[in-house]
Amino acid sequence: DAEARRAGAVTASSAAVAAFGPAWIAATVVLALHVADEAAHDFLAWYNPQALRIRRALGNVVLFPPTFTFWTWLFGLVAAVVVLGCLTPFAYAGASWMRLPGYVLAVIHAANGLIHLVGSAIARRSLPGALTAPLLLVSGGWLGYAAAALP
Repeated sequence: DAEARRAGAVTASSAAVAAFGPAWIAATVVLALHVADEAAHDFLAWYNPQALRIRRALGNVVLFPPTFTFWTWLFGLVAAVVVLGCLTPFAYAGASWMRLPGYVLAVIHAANGLIHLVGSAIARRSLPGALTAPLLLVSGGWLGYAAAALP
């Protein structure tokens, strides 16, 4: 009986490891699609004025949120996608240290997706990036679930 439980644990553990890799790559691909969605719909034309309004409301004492030029913004996000892609072999191997990056990416995806959808509802129009926002929510949820199941 103990051997059967141990075999079941190994099977569950193996399934969790096998699920994390696809969830990681999906979240990475969705981020790349989201960056393309934002770039194609002139995200910075909407974002930069919002960031400046927030800074003014805070008394211009902080440089947060940051503003970006197109190429700096695009290069940073492409670099992030490349780094996430480079971590894919570790995700498929089920490396236990990947749990934290999995949680972080899942939370970022969920928050980003919600911001785009709620912002679109408030603005009563589709904001840049809103087309892929549901994909961010789904892939973030899947990644968070898969990260939680890692042994």
